[in-house]
Amino acid sequence: MKSGYHSVYNIKFHLVLVTKYRNKCLNKQIIDELNLIFTDTCDKWEVSLLEFGAEQDHVHLLIDFNPTIQPSKFVNNLKTVSSRLVRKKFQSHLSQFYWKPVLWSRSYCLVSTGGAPLEVIKKYIENQNSPK
Repeated sequence: MKSGYHSVYNIKFHLVLVTKYRNKCLNKQIIDELNLIFTDTCDKWEVSLLEFGAEQDHVHLLIDFNPTIQPSKFVNNLKTVSSRLVRKKFQSHLSQFYWKPVLWSRSYCLVSTGGAPLEVIKKYIENQNSPK
């Protein structure tokens, strides 16, 4: 649990970003660089990157989120910054896969995660001692 001025929260998201056209263009060096970029960007947004993993055509991030941030704005910034910096550093490698300046697909998957299963929470809410 984390707390703000007037709140207590525990918000975790699983974010999946996929390369444009699902091209298998992510190599070990790019993945290592993405890890650094994502960590730095998360720090700037006051978000914690709990876990990072990748394959050749997609990445997974487990993020401990702050409720003051709009998730779509954060994800779009994360994609923009990482794409720009990786394309700049690995231009010759990525030019084999893309003829224009892209890295990520326009879409993404963002799923809330953590805590008790929904059925447990539903039962807890149902069993509150409400006035009758």
